[in-house]
Amino acid sequence: MSGASVRKAILHLKKSDPVLRAIIEQVGPFRIEYGEPQFHSLAEAIVYQQLNGKAAVTIFKRFTALAGDPLTPEGILKLNVEQLRSAGLSKQKSSYLFDMAERAHSGELDFSRLPQMTDDEVIEHLTQVKGVGVWTAHMFLMFTLQRLNVLPVGDYGIRMAMYRNYLQKKKKDTKKPGKKSARTAKAAKASKPAPAPPIILPKPEEMEKIARAWEPYRSIACWYLWRSLDIKTIA
Repeated sequence: MSGASVRKAILHLKKSDPVLRAIIEQVGPFRIEYGEPQFHSLAEAIVYQQLNGKAAVTIFKRFTALAGDPLTPEGILKLNVEQLRSAGLSKQKSSYLFDMAERAHSGELDFSRLPQMTDDEVIEHLTQVKGVGVWTAHMFLMFTLQRLNVLPVGDYGIRMAMYRNYLQKKKKDTKKPGKKSARTAKAAKASKPAPAPPIILPKPEEMEKIARAWEPYRSIACWYLWRSLDIKTIA
């Protein structure tokens, strides 16, 4: 994505959403890292599923030491389950990787066609692989195919960022403090603090509504939402 395109997208997002504008100003420059739209990237995404960063990096390094770097269908298919288990991969994940390798080797899974497909077609094509759900397909669209208008409604980080920056703040703003007597204020001070309200994350329909103003740059907006979770206070 060129610098001019990024500037155009950021300007659009700032103008269309004051909440996002505050996030962008606190987070700073847009610095997304893209991967290559190939077999290796999707295999890596499968390995990283449900693992924390350090564990995933260690297992992935062991795996590529056995199968080759970059990963290829042939490199995976030459291995057996025991070898994948020795790298730290579960039996289930191993079956996902073998399934993807077999489909790619036979041509059923064709990465060369992905750049010409629509987002929905990419999702349909990738989710035929065992272990590849819509979330993984969304990440592939955003971080490898560089699609600009993806909204990963199943992503916990995006849902939490929307809750914190849009829903939670909206609730706080609607609570107008009333005038308290000296006795009431003293009693409130002495009493135990009220328990925090439960966190109810937004559903897909609500997320689509919030993100409507971001189009056609929802992917960039989501990158900023992810980064906002690392900032303690967004004014």
